[in-house]
Amino acid sequence: MPYNTTDFYNLDDLFSSEEKMIADTVREFVSAEVLPIIEKHYENATFPMDIIPKMAELGLFGITIPQKYGGLESTYTIYGLAMQELEKGDSAIRSFASVQNSLVMFPINQYGTESQKRKWLPLLAKGEAIGCFGLTEPDYGSNPGGMITNAKKIDGGYLLNGAKMWITNGTIADIAVVWAKLDGVVNGFLVEKGMKGFSAPEMRGKHSLRASVTSELIFQDVEIPEDNRLQIQGLRGPLSCLDKARYGIAWGAIGSAVAVYESALNYAKSRIQFDKPIASFQLIQEKLVWMISEITKGQLLNYQLGKLMDAGKANAHHISLAKRNNVDIALQSAHLAREIHGANGILNEYPAMRHSANLESVKTYEGTSDIHALIIGENITGISAF
Repeated sequence: MPYNTTDFYNLDDLFSSEEKMIADTVREFVSAEVLPIIEKHYENATFPMDIIPKMAELGLFGITIPQKYGGLESTYTIYGLAMQELEKGDSAIRSFASVQNSLVMFPINQYGTESQKRKWLPLLAKGEAIGCFGLTEPDYGSNPGGMITNAKKIDGGYLLNGAKMWITNGTIADIAVVWAKLDGVVNGFLVEKGMKGFSAPEMRGKHSLRASVTSELIFQDVEIPEDNRLQIQGLRGPLSCLDKARYGIAWGAIGSAVAVYESALNYAKSRIQFDKPIASFQLIQEKLVWMISEITKGQLLNYQLGKLMDAGKANAHHISLAKRNNVDIALQSAHLAREIHGANGILNEYPAMRHSANLESVKTYEGTSDIHALIIGENITGISAF
C-alpha cells in the first residue's frame, strides 16, 4: 500500500518499511479517530481531548526524543510522514502534535537540565502533560527580538512579567516553554500551570483552526524557580525550535493538499452534469492536474528535506523554502477543490472549506510566507532585507 494515495512519482519505493508502516498506522488512526468527529469539533470550536491518549499510545509525541525519556528516538523523515498524515485529518490535530514535539519536547531535550528532562519528557510523551510554546507577543510577531516579556533575577529564581499571544494549547497546557528577556538577553523558562500570577485565557472568535485551542499567556509577577530556567541564551534557542516546527508544517501542508485533492477527484468522477462526469471536462482536468503536479513537487521537496534533516545538513533556508512552497500550494489546492465541488464545496460534508480556512493560519504562523521569502532571499543574495 503506498504511503499515501496520491503517489504519482512512486515515492513509496524510496521509503523504508518502517517509514511506510508509521505512515500507514497514522493514516488509519486519522481515518478511524479524527475524520468521523473533526467537523463537529470544528463547528463547536473545541479540541477532541479524548484522542490525546490514543495519539500518545501510537508514539506521536516525542518522535525524535531519546527512548530513555519516553520518546521513539526515530528519524525526522518519520516525524514528517506522521505530521503529513495527521494534517490530512485537520491542521488542528497536526498543530497539537507539532507543538508537543517540536516546540516543547525539543527545547526541553536540547536545552533542559537532566532533572527537567526526566521530570517532563516522559509525561509529555505519554500525553499525561500537555505543553505550549510562548514566543509571539501582541505587538511582536515576526520580530521576536522586540519582545517585551521580561524576567528579573530574584532570590532563588526569577520574576516574570509580560504577555504572549496566539499560543496553541495554552489554556490546556500543564507546562509552557516561555521566552523572555533577562538583562536584555532572550532566555527560556518553564512556566507551570497553577503558578501564582500565571493565566492562559482562550482566544475566541476564530474563523480558522477552530478545532485548536488558541490562547493568551499572561504573566503578572510570576515567580519562576532557578531550576525552571533552560540552558540557552539568545534568539538561537527559540528559532531552533521554530525550525523544527516549520519542518513539520512543510509535511503537514502536503497532507492537507492531498485531502482536498482526493475529495475533488472523487467528486469530479461521480458528479454528473450534461450526462457525463465533470471529470471529463477540460477545465476540471486542468485544475486536478495543477493540484497533483504541485503536490508531487511538494512531496519531493519533503523527501529530500527529510534526508537533510536526518543527516544534520538542513539549514533554516531549506526549511523555509519547503514551508513556504507547500503551504502556498496547499491553500491554492483547497481553493481549486472548492471550485470543483461547486456549491457543495461550502458544505461540511466535504473538507475543502475547512482546510482552506485552516491553511490561512498555517500560512501565517511559524513565519509568514513573506518572512520565509526574506530568509530564502538573504541566503541566495547574501544580503539581509530585514
